[in-house]
Amino acid sequence: MSHVPGPGFDHPPRPMAQRVGAILWPSFFAAAVATMVFSAFVDPLMLRDITFPDVEISRSLGYSIAFFMFWVATAASSLFTWILLRPASRFNKALPPDR
Repeated sequence: MSHVPGPGFDHPPRPMAQRVGAILWPSFFAAAVATMVFSAFVDPLMLRDITFPDVEISRSLGYSIAFFMFWVATAASSLFTWILLRPASRFNKALPPDR
């Protein structure tokens, strides 16, 4: 049987490096997979010709831009998940009694 902590229990805060790592590390892997799928179907030079034909970029720069765009998007998703999963005990404090 699991023990459910009482209302006075507060989760200890995590170190900043652990919180940042929990957001950036999974999003890095998700961005890598998204970049592999993207690069299997899209040629950055053809995409450049359709969108910004006057901009000179190489194929590797196009893939790098795609990776960092995917990383920002997946990091935002991980950050939002982290915000939603924070312990409620830190935010749901009892209101002070009326005087």
